[in-house]
Amino acid sequence: MAFGFFGSLLILSLLFKHFTCQLPNTDEFYVSNFLKKMGLNSSMSYNFSGSVCSWKGMHCDTKKENLIGLKASSLGLSGIIPDTTIGKLAKLQSLDLSNNKITALPSDIWSLGSLKWLNLSSNQISGSLPNNVGNFGLLEVIDLSGNNFSGEIPATITSLLSLQVLNLAGNGFEWSIPRGILNCKALVSVDLSSNRLNGSLPDGFGAAFPKLKTLNLARNEIHGLDTDFAELMSLTSLNISRNLFKGSVMGVFQGQLKVIDLSMNQFQGHISKVQFNSTYNWSHLVYLDLSENQLSGEISLNLSQAQNLRHLNLAYNRFAIQKFPRIEMLLGLEYLNLSKTNLIGHIPGEISQLSILHTLDVSSNHLSGQIPSLANKSLKVLDVSHNNLSGEIPVSLLEKLPLMERSNFSYNNLTLCALGFSSETFKTAFYGSSNSCPIAANPVLFERRGNGHKGLKLALALTLSTVCLLAGLLILAFGCRRKSRKWVVKQPSYKEEQHISGPFSFQTDSTTWVADVKQATSVPVVIFEKPLLNITFADLLSATSNFDRGTLLAEGKFGPVYRGFLPGGIHVAVKVLVHGSTLTDQEAARELEYLGRIKHPNLVPLTGYCLAGDQRIAIYNYMENGNLQNLLHDLPLGVQATEDWSNDTWEEDNNGIQNVGSDGLLTTWAFRHKIALGTARALAFLHHGCSPPIIHRDVKASSVYLDLNLEPRLSDFGLAKIFGTDLEDEIARSSPGYVPPEFSQPECHASTPKSDIYCFGIVLFELITGRKPIGDDYPEEQETNLVSWVRGLVRKNQGSKAIDPKIRDTGPDYQMEEALKIGYLCTADIPSKRPSMQQIVGLLKDIEPRTSL
Repeated sequence: MAFGFFGSLLILSLLFKHFTCQLPNTDEFYVSNFLKKMGLNSSMSYNFSGSVCSWKGMHCDTKKENLIGLKASSLGLSGIIPDTTIGKLAKLQSLDLSNNKITALPSDIWSLGSLKWLNLSSNQISGSLPNNVGNFGLLEVIDLSGNNFSGEIPATITSLLSLQVLNLAGNGFEWSIPRGILNCKALVSVDLSSNRLNGSLPDGFGAAFPKLKTLNLARNEIHGLDTDFAELMSLTSLNISRNLFKGSVMGVFQGQLKVIDLSMNQFQGHISKVQFNSTYNWSHLVYLDLSENQLSGEISLNLSQAQNLRHLNLAYNRFAIQKFPRIEMLLGLEYLNLSKTNLIGHIPGEISQLSILHTLDVSSNHLSGQIPSLANKSLKVLDVSHNNLSGEIPVSLLEKLPLMERSNFSYNNLTLCALGFSSETFKTAFYGSSNSCPIAANPVLFERRGNGHKGLKLALALTLSTVCLLAGLLILAFGCRRKSRKWVVKQPSYKEEQHISGPFSFQTDSTTWVADVKQATSVPVVIFEKPLLNITFADLLSATSNFDRGTLLAEGKFGPVYRGFLPGGIHVAVKVLVHGSTLTDQEAARELEYLGRIKHPNLVPLTGYCLAGDQRIAIYNYMENGNLQNLLHDLPLGVQATEDWSNDTWEEDNNGIQNVGSDGLLTTWAFRHKIALGTARALAFLHHGCSPPIIHRDVKASSVYLDLNLEPRLSDFGLAKIFGTDLEDEIARSSPGYVPPEFSQPECHASTPKSDIYCFGIVLFELITGRKPIGDDYPEEQETNLVSWVRGLVRKNQGSKAIDPKIRDTGPDYQMEEALKIGYLCTADIPSKRPSMQQIVGLLKDIEPRTSL
């Protein structure tokens, strides 16, 4: 009986212990509640039985009393994390919720004062990062990359004195890097890439981080100098690509750097100066990318000392004409890009010594002579296009092509036997080459069959050749006898007959334009992002149905705009600049290529161009959601503004095009503010982020487009310059309702950034009032225009009367009135009294609606 009594007590105690573990206010309760409310249950191969310390991804302290580590990555958790769950794990030191679909954080998560390691990467968390992040005083690692955070990086980051790893990449953080980061002196790795950060680095940035090894600021709009990084002596990896840094690159080459990526900035000066930096040990260098800057001089880096170099990209700079640099000593080189670096002479055969080289791009140079055999076993990508190479392509190289990922020999004077390649491959990879095969062609390039069939094949080929030759002679003789008769044939399309001779003439309702070219296939089309696509004027003709009126989108002051799909499925708007440029072909090409390199989230990107005779043809990404003028003023379908690219904007909802017009997002203040701010950012970038600054000269509502994601994008920047000084200001003055008052003065000879700002002020007035610049109904006024009407109301402190009724109740009136005051400043009669675009961006940010779209 005693045994039975004690056995009962033991069972009851075990039951009581399990019952107490399930009580509220325990770590097990909080974690279980969190996982289940986020969509995880035991049926999803997750076992909730036993102590929380035994659950998958959970780690407890040595006494098994408190949870100190929680890893729930890649479990499909979704939605908002509720309060009173993980925010109550008071002793938690490590939290990993990466690779889920979490959209928001609980308010009590900021009370986890013991947290040292936080990973929320690859989720869908949006909104600003609260200042409460400063509560994590013990935090050593924070990874918020791959989310949708926006707004400023909190200044309270200054409290994270133990922080070693900061990763905020792939979000939408804006403004400049806060000065508070300088207090985080323990930082070892910083990644702020792929955001919308601007401004300069805080003073003392380099000296603040003695332990920093990795710094990634790529894909932002940060500006500064190479000297900003001079004191980062522990740095081993630096990536500041796609920003606005200037100066020489000398200050960067220092310390223990192994990875240097300065591509797509505005660095200048002679690159040869770098070799005189005696403090840098070139043997450390593994990765170097200086492409798409403005570097000059000769390529004379200390490459002989860079024996560990794996990746070298110097493409698209302004180097002096020079012979191929000596690189045969770089035996570990895997990637080499010297495209458009002004190389002359021969491609050295010593390149074959680079046994592990997998990418070689020497396109768009002035190289001559024959292509060496290139016995590199690992070669996967080869581009020698757009040079002056001649002779036969080595057979040993042709045999490798089927095993390669990509190759391009086009636009040279090469010959080859192309029997082993399809006609499409010959067109795209060997355009301009001669197809010359001897009778005894190299059998390796053919499909191998039994030896007994080779003689039969050769005999059959000779027989067919003879028959075709006789037939051709008969047709020629018959044709000569009937030469007096007029040929009557069906006019072929330009795609069907690619060798039809020009000139080509096209007509619209208001103009006739001529492309004076001999053959459509002889005129290349340059596509910046896809240089290996061999597209010609013939493809433009095919894409636009021979520039048929059915593909005509608009006729603006620059010329007609057509819609089309280029090879590769590229949806484009093709703008023909019919005014007649005063620039030479070389100058126009250089200017268009420069414009193609200008990238900003709020600019319509120039995709490519074509020089067809005297015509300059600009190719843009197609903007699916139309332009602001049509959307704002509710033009009906079929009525196009001068610069409208889309005549089917409101009917294609099923194809991803959205309704943003009279019944859509454009009736909200938040969305109109977004358009104003995006347009202001675009102009600020052109005025302050480009060197030399770009004056748009044609800012108006029809120049603002909405892309597929409803982001505002400013178009036509820099086009006026293509026509030269004789026409650029005539174009700027010819937009009714958008002409600054100084243009009426005889002493005004040129557009300035201030004239752009005046026109932006009119667009801002349009957004807030919903009225056109001229010819609209302006209450209480007669024979006036939008600017004088709104400015009169603002002067009387009656700006609220001008607010569009469609948006009046969608946001605070004071914000809209403040926006009208910003427009008032922009439209000052005296240009010097107008603010800069950088100041305008700041003023608009100050009144940004809190609700996100």
